[in-house]
Amino acid sequence: MASVERRSRDGHITWLARWRDDTGRQRKRSFPRKADAQRFVTQVEGDLLRGQYVDPSDRTTVAEYAWQWAKARHHRPSTARNVAGHIRTHIEGTDLGKRRLAAVRPSEVQVWATDRAKHLAPTTLRNVVGLLRSVYASAVLDRLVAQTPVVRLQLPPSHRERVVPLTVDQVRVLAAAMPKRNRAMVITQAGLGLRIGELLALRVQDVNFLKRTARVEFQIAPGSRTRSDPKTRRSRRTIPLPQVVADAIQAHLADFDPAEDGTIFTTRFGAPYSHAYYGAQIFKATVKKLDGVPDSTTPHDLRHHYASVLLSKGESVVAVAERLGHENANLVLSTYGHLMPDSEDRTRRAIDDAWNGAPDVPQNKRKRV
Repeated sequence: MASVERRSRDGHITWLARWRDDTGRQRKRSFPRKADAQRFVTQVEGDLLRGQYVDPSDRTTVAEYAWQWAKARHHRPSTARNVAGHIRTHIEGTDLGKRRLAAVRPSEVQVWATDRAKHLAPTTLRNVVGLLRSVYASAVLDRLVAQTPVVRLQLPPSHRERVVPLTVDQVRVLAAAMPKRNRAMVITQAGLGLRIGELLALRVQDVNFLKRTARVEFQIAPGSRTRSDPKTRRSRRTIPLPQVVADAIQAHLADFDPAEDGTIFTTRFGAPYSHAYYGAQIFKATVKKLDGVPDSTTPHDLRHHYASVLLSKGESVVAVAERLGHENANLVLSTYGHLMPDSEDRTRRAIDDAWNGAPDVPQNKRKRV
């Protein structure tokens, strides 16, 4: 049972609130006025009854709890690195990260988000805000805060540019310009729609030339040269093997031996490529030499090319999602919907057919007076 006691020392009167927390531990807090102390113990008793009690003496900072939250989560290595980088740079490295977790107000979070918007692209900012929102949602469950302050934030609008896929001719030009050891990598990624990590992890045993299929079993994550599980459950998949890809891989294997574990694409030292080395040192360097390929082209654009070719040839959105290893077709629609064949013509026909089939509407004629 909570109580309020009058205390006097050197002629100075204070009011001491006493209560037992949810663990049964005796707690106390001093107030200059009796009304404040009484209001406090009433709130504490109510919070204890509702199971919403928050320890007012807890000094955990936002950054400290963010690290605790990240450590408790089961993240893939690449995700763990991204989360750690966001916490280190955008939470721990800011004034918000030093604030006591339970003392942060929504207005302070808005100031923090506005400041981060000066340094981050809108999409990345939303990812960082989502991270902070998850941290506070966990803090609420742990009863370190009564409610989250990450609410009703005003963020810059996020606009994603429409994908403009590479043409077949552009991919051919790019492949021809690559070093001989890497030409088949361009054809393989463009012809199978692989993520760069899936391309780097592809093994001889994953390619069935007789059944004309390729199997995605692993990936090499950014910052690593070792195999790990694919990005999602759906990422582990079997893809039809086009003849152009089969020919490119066979020609590559005739010139370059695979690694002992079967890795098809390796450096001259027989090691798997890293994302950074292949993407920046080889792929990007080749793109810069070409006139007919946009300077912004990355290996991921070959995946866009793959999706656009399938859609242009009438493949269903569901089938394309399966080939790309997406969890559902919504991402395909949102990313590549504008590439669906004859979408503009279908829109015109739909409206024309509706109007042509409707009965004529009689015109109102103004009566002469």
